[in-house]
Amino acid sequence: MWALAVRSLRHRKGGFAATFLALFFGVVIVMACGGLLETGVRNNAPPERLARADVLVTGDRSYGLPGRSADDAESAVLEERVPVDGAALDAVRGVDGVGTAVAERTFDAALLTEGGGRTDVRGHGWASAPLAPYELQGGGESDGESGARKGRAPQGPDEVVLDARTARAAHAGVGDRVRLAAHGGSAVYTVTGIASPRVEGGVERHTVFFSDARADALAGGEIADIAVTAASGQDVGELASRVGDALDGTPVKVVTGDDRGAVEYPEVLSGREQLIPLAAVFGGLAALVAVFVVSGTVALSVQQRQREFALMRAVGGTPRQLRRMLLGETLMVALLAAALGWFAGPPAGEWLFERLVNGGMVAHVVEYRSGWVPAVAAGGALLLTALAGGWAGARRGVRARPTEALAEAAQQERWLHPVRLILALVFLGGAAALAIITVKVFDGPIAASTAGPTVMAAAMGLALLGPGLTKLMMLLLSGPVRAFSGVGGELAVLNSRARAVRLAAVVTPIMLATGMATGQLYLQTTQVAAGEEAFQEHLRADAVVSSAAGGVDPALLDTVRRTDGVAAASAYVTSTGFVERGKAGNGSGGENGGSGAERGTGEDGLPLQGVSAEGVTKTTSVSATSGSLAHLRGRTIALPESEASAYGVAVGDTVRLRLGDRARVDVRVVALFEGRAGYGSALTPATLLAPHTTDGLPEQILIRAEDGADPAGPLAELAARHPGLAVADRDALLDANAEDVRTQAWINYLMVGMIVAYTAIAVVNSLVMATRNRRREFGLQRLAGATSGQVLRMVTIEALLATAMGVVLGTLAASTSLIPFSVAAADSWWPSGPLWIYGAIVATAAGLALSATLLPTWAALRSRPAQAALAAE
Repeated sequence: MWALAVRSLRHRKGGFAATFLALFFGVVIVMACGGLLETGVRNNAPPERLARADVLVTGDRSYGLPGRSADDAESAVLEERVPVDGAALDAVRGVDGVGTAVAERTFDAALLTEGGGRTDVRGHGWASAPLAPYELQGGGESDGESGARKGRAPQGPDEVVLDARTARAAHAGVGDRVRLAAHGGSAVYTVTGIASPRVEGGVERHTVFFSDARADALAGGEIADIAVTAASGQDVGELASRVGDALDGTPVKVVTGDDRGAVEYPEVLSGREQLIPLAAVFGGLAALVAVFVVSGTVALSVQQRQREFALMRAVGGTPRQLRRMLLGETLMVALLAAALGWFAGPPAGEWLFERLVNGGMVAHVVEYRSGWVPAVAAGGALLLTALAGGWAGARRGVRARPTEALAEAAQQERWLHPVRLILALVFLGGAAALAIITVKVFDGPIAASTAGPTVMAAAMGLALLGPGLTKLMMLLLSGPVRAFSGVGGELAVLNSRARAVRLAAVVTPIMLATGMATGQLYLQTTQVAAGEEAFQEHLRADAVVSSAAGGVDPALLDTVRRTDGVAAASAYVTSTGFVERGKAGNGSGGENGGSGAERGTGEDGLPLQGVSAEGVTKTTSVSATSGSLAHLRGRTIALPESEASAYGVAVGDTVRLRLGDRARVDVRVVALFEGRAGYGSALTPATLLAPHTTDGLPEQILIRAEDGADPAGPLAELAARHPGLAVADRDALLDANAEDVRTQAWINYLMVGMIVAYTAIAVVNSLVMATRNRRREFGLQRLAGATSGQVLRMVTIEALLATAMGVVLGTLAASTSLIPFSVAAADSWWPSGPLWIYGAIVATAAGLALSATLLPTWAALRSRPAQAALAAE
């Protein structure tokens, strides 16, 4: 039977090509998502600037969430850099086997040029230069026979060394003077040298070296990490273990190897926290779609061969032989598709990964990895799916009675079985449960975590009931179709009703593509619109003052308030914290154990906004419902009413917070306010929050103008007196926020588009297979007197019917997700987003259906009617 399977493949290239394409692209897409997941789990990030450091000691940003038992422990990544205590440096230097231990000072800076130009750089102390290593070179004007002026290390507070890339960007050489902004101010520095990194691949980020004393001042006196080199002959692993023992009990991490890149680029850790769930969610969705598409394609291929199986039974073929033949055919196609998919999957995954890096989700230093696990998982899952589909089809096929070979038309299959009905009810019940959870449990953007899977669950349930729903919709559509389309419509209706099971196999991928595209795209547009609306409602400022790098000097706040036309001004800084304890005396939570509050802070933490009590009510829309925002000074906090209720606190109570840099602080609740569900942030004094952020300063100063006044001119003069400051209006602030939200949405669009494109391939596959199988029918119709034009009109109406049914069912599936999410995120029953998106989805579905139907039909009509009538189905 294996030889028969091979011959069958040779003579049924069209049907098996469709199965091959479904399997091949399924393996590719699942492998690509699997590669992203493996990349996130491994999170390998080789160092660049710190390549010579054998061991790195950095503050531990991993935080055990409060209110969790030991069996249910969860962790989150703190948003800010966690500084290393100075005592740790002495402890490390005393460890046996340590060659050198350098205290790393790291801070953001910007090189300012005439005309408003700016280059973002990262500042460090010169003591860390040998860790790449960076080596001084000549630069600037010629000096003697060497053709270059020899540089030297920075020594004074007004001296710097630029890396070669930064020097080229600034057109600066040794002896030139440049202006650099950092830590809330700017100053002019003399370039004492140009340095180049002697590390493979170079250093991606622009780098500037200051004297160690100046770097310490600009870093706020904080140590970012300790870079350790091993003594000659010292094993790095043993050294790392001894360093860890010496620092036992301190909140630090000791890393070696490719983990060192996460120290140099802290965004590696935050990117991992986004990449893993993204790859897992879309990988699972892609796998489910692929399984669905592959099983449907294999099942449709088997359905179309019922007469062939009956003929084989009539000439003596046994059920066992038929099963072996079908499974052999499926196995050969599946193995070929999986083998080619294993080669194409990693490049596809790497292409996706590059898009995520370009979008800013993942740090550029993270290495893409796609090993044997995604390959085996993708290939194995779809191979088993194909074999299961082939076995199920073989089981139905071998039951065909030999006498069916004499029938003029295939008998309508019985489609509703107890198992199918149970599975349909399970999926539809799951979709209903997810929809209820979305509305009742979640608020704001987090509701997308349950709204997304709802579409797929509903689509799966509707697909299992597809033949029945197709018959029902045909009853509803048959009257209008007959009334407006004449004989062609009559034939289309009769064909569709007689072939409801096979028609459902065509309608299902259209429904899946429409439902996935509509649900996921409008999910993103609704989320973006809700986020932008919430930010716009919260912001009442007319202008904002910001710095080129490192935050705004708090001393500028009083200067801004005295500026003509300014009614109020407030410092502004954001971060994320975690509530460890509600009312004082409830017990501590967090990493020390204990529950504390009635509800522990989730893994996303509690958003915090640092503001000034004097200007918060005029620059934001927050209005206290209890207590007073004027008391927001010192160690205090104002909470949204929903959060206060969850933590069981009221005005006057004390809340223990874990801030973004791991600092723990007890704050008194001085006000409650009504925040927008899902988008609320707690308010703290900027003087409290800013020192616990990476920059250590407020990010911006929000400004409210006096009625009828325009402070733009005086503020521009203020910015001119303080190089590095920038003044923007309200629209620029809104645009900046919208850009951040849309960047995240664009990444989701990319992943959704990939899956929708795969379902579109399934649509074309199914329609081409179904149409090519009707050559005999078309031939008989033409022998009976039908013209080619009439046949084309008939199949056109059939394609439009299938599209209409698929679009209606897909829209129904999408609505099970969009309506609950819109209610949860935007308090509206109608999702946000332009209608042209839905129009484009419908038009694309119709275009695919028509092209995949009419082209094969046109090809079939080119043959003579008598020849076509004798063709096998």
